[in-house]
Amino acid sequence: MKKLTSLIFNRTVLIAALIVFQAALLLVSMVFFSAFFVYFYWNCVILSILAVLIIVSRQTDPGYKIAWIIPILIFPVFGWLVYLLCGGNRLSARMRRKMQGMDRKMIEVLEQDCKAESLSGFGMDAVIQSRYLERYAHCPAYTNTDTRYFPLGDDAFPVMLEELRHARRYIFLEYFIIAPGIFWDSVLEILKEKHAAGVDVRIIYDDVGCLPTLPMRYDRKLEAETGIPCCSFNRFKPVLSIRMNNRDHRKFCIIDGHTAFTGGINLADEYINAKPRYGHWKDSAIQVKGAAAWSMTVMFLTMWEYIREVEEDYDRFRAPAPPAGAEPGGNHFVQPYTDNPLDNEAVGETVYLNLINKAQNYVYIMTPYLIVSDSVNTALCNAAKAGVDVRIITPHVPDKRLVFELTRAHYQPLLEAGVQIFEYTPGFVHAKNFAVDDRYGTVGSINLDYRSMFLHFEDGVWLCNDPTVLEIKADFLATQARSQAVTLEQCRGHSWPRKFLRSILRVVAPLV
Repeated sequence: MKKLTSLIFNRTVLIAALIVFQAALLLVSMVFFSAFFVYFYWNCVILSILAVLIIVSRQTDPGYKIAWIIPILIFPVFGWLVYLLCGGNRLSARMRRKMQGMDRKMIEVLEQDCKAESLSGFGMDAVIQSRYLERYAHCPAYTNTDTRYFPLGDDAFPVMLEELRHARRYIFLEYFIIAPGIFWDSVLEILKEKHAAGVDVRIIYDDVGCLPTLPMRYDRKLEAETGIPCCSFNRFKPVLSIRMNNRDHRKFCIIDGHTAFTGGINLADEYINAKPRYGHWKDSAIQVKGAAAWSMTVMFLTMWEYIREVEEDYDRFRAPAPPAGAEPGGNHFVQPYTDNPLDNEAVGETVYLNLINKAQNYVYIMTPYLIVSDSVNTALCNAAKAGVDVRIITPHVPDKRLVFELTRAHYQPLLEAGVQIFEYTPGFVHAKNFAVDDRYGTVGSINLDYRSMFLHFEDGVWLCNDPTVLEIKADFLATQARSQAVTLEQCRGHSWPRKFLRSILRVVAPLV
């Protein structure tokens, strides 16, 4: 009885129930009015047609358009209203001003560091990629930066703790998921000690990401108990609204402005294999030590200003000198970047497209979800057809059954074009890595799916001629050795009901 009561009053269950109730009430109301008022029905049809015209006119991914147009035309009575509530990325005037404030601050603080033309020694492809990130993500490329790649969260965990213990001025954490356990409890213990010693400690977590792991208003509780400033991003409300779709999926651990971590790992035990959930958890992270960590510090501070509605003096957070291990040098570049889903610029997708389109020899990708847009699908197929060695590793053990089936629904067109796909047999892959031609790479939080590309706040680190690219490649090949190849015959051999299901899933993929 105690377990049942706990389940019934679980925050996630209550929110889900309220949303289902709203959807049911909306459906019943629309059907009732359309049945008894003929003019109401035809007005709804006209509104649905207008909604379709608006969708077609928008500059968005074609797959996203189709995913909305089909259900609106099938259910014209309430399709237009669902799109009005949940479609697109409309902003209020106040939200727009806040978003523009984040961009202005990024430009104001980081513009002096922009130097894309310095990459000319590596060819125009490198310059063009770096220049794009400077212009549209407002994120510069840096030398004087050392990077360290971690092929598992298990490897990153002790290093993160050690670096946190060395903090002298500030610690900034921003994560999609925080969950009580070995990982978070170990970090929190250090945060309490550092805060008591006068270190500026701040925490941001995503409210939806932490729905099943943290109690309601955990930020207020933690701040009241420890004094550590903490806030949740876009607090989830049980209403049908597109704004609830925009989540903070970034992962930052920033120390004193000279050391930072990002990648796929969240602050929960499954990410370090201390709490097995879906077999072995294969994740990755990257440590950035030196000048480039400042860019990530600014990313955090702009988000902090956005959530807390405060203004920061950025100069006081600058690192006075680079730490040991970040020797000056110009033989490689490190360019952290962030993606804002509300600025109508798909930075994460564009970085991936550039990496794929400019590849000459190989593209090695690890991703937990392969729910690709039409643009990415075409780029991958064209690269493979042109003789580029394109390989992708996805999980073999799913974390979400429907999403796993949706990932597999995208296999066949890629395999037919010559892309090689492997599933990680021991468990779940959560890494989001690219390695290209031994020259370029990226590690970050950005999945190959619509949510990461178009709906979430994300981040990554683009690498040019950095030796870490070879480590990412080596990790890919080692992971491939523990994975099973997916064949075209397997995809074609499925029963027609499964093929039909996958066809439907591919159409609605942008809405999942």
